[in-house]
Amino acid sequence: MFDKLDQLEEKYEELSRLISDPEVIADTQRWQGYVKAHAEIEEIVQVYREYKKTVKEIEDAERMLDEKLDPDFRELVQSELHDLKERREELEAKLKILLLPKDPNDEKNVIMEIRAGAGGEEAALFAGDLFRMYSKYADRMGWKVEIMDSHPTDLGGFKEVIFTIEGKGVYSRMKFESGVHRVQRVPTTESGGRIHTSTATVAVLPEAEEVEVEINPNDLRIDVFCSSGAGGQHVNKTESAVRITHIPTGIVVTCQDEKSQHKNKERAMKILRARLLDKARQEQEAELASARKSQVGTGDRSERIRTYNFPQNRVTDHRIGLTLHRLDAVLEGDLDEIIDALITNDQAERLKQVDGNA
Repeated sequence: MFDKLDQLEEKYEELSRLISDPEVIADTQRWQGYVKAHAEIEEIVQVYREYKKTVKEIEDAERMLDEKLDPDFRELVQSELHDLKERREELEAKLKILLLPKDPNDEKNVIMEIRAGAGGEEAALFAGDLFRMYSKYADRMGWKVEIMDSHPTDLGGFKEVIFTIEGKGVYSRMKFESGVHRVQRVPTTESGGRIHTSTATVAVLPEAEEVEVEINPNDLRIDVFCSSGAGGQHVNKTESAVRITHIPTGIVVTCQDEKSQHKNKERAMKILRARLLDKARQEQEAELASARKSQVGTGDRSERIRTYNFPQNRVTDHRIGLTLHRLDAVLEGDLDEIIDALITNDQAERLKQVDGNA
């Protein structure tokens, strides 16, 4: 581990020199590449430097204890040494996490798809609640949300809503939201006051660049038709809605929210690229299924991951056994505690694998 950290520190120093070199600065593209590489390893190098400083301070303190010291001063040095050793352990644990392989998609924007599951109109209302929850969380994080396509219901829910979230590190925090979300509550449509259970599925797809997914135009069937809204009313009378079928995989994407056929086609292609990239990722992960079993999981659409219980103001994430009794705050977008716990659990599981393979 420390050999690798020494190499990273050397690389960091070399990059620091290069981004200050006038010749490099004059070449904007080259300079930006070095700045990005420098930023990617900056945190781990700073933590490593603090670790080395702490180790030196421990050695100095231990040397002092070998000398004849005043009892009060000795006690002070021993107390400081205890604190330094604790700090060394914390920094070493942090370095192990920072050295874990990065998910190449972590810095990407995402396309999220929420679909009503079992439960009829109540499931559609719950899908709407989830969309609002994620929108509010995105707002807290300073991210931008844009609806790509939606199928609203008369009561204000969604049969399906597809939207993008753009911002720094979106996928790194949202990737564990994929799966089946379950709600337990008395529906507004229920006069008997009985608690119903409904579900909605969430898919989180990293946004794909055109260079990542090559799509042969001959593999596409593109149909245009008139857009329609909730209840079947026509949104407009022009053929602006677009349906794209990717013939080799059978994936179908429909976009109708924009009045422009060109914009709907652009959005549909964006969604198609993300779905094709996700399909390739899932096929790759299926080959590594044994390794994946020990992780939280980021894409199993059939897995029930979380329950939102309204009568008890409770939310439970079943993958990590986390229960919070503040569902009201969670639905207002206060998701950090859940997301942080999922990330920490994933890191711990991956560290176990690294230690097991060592």
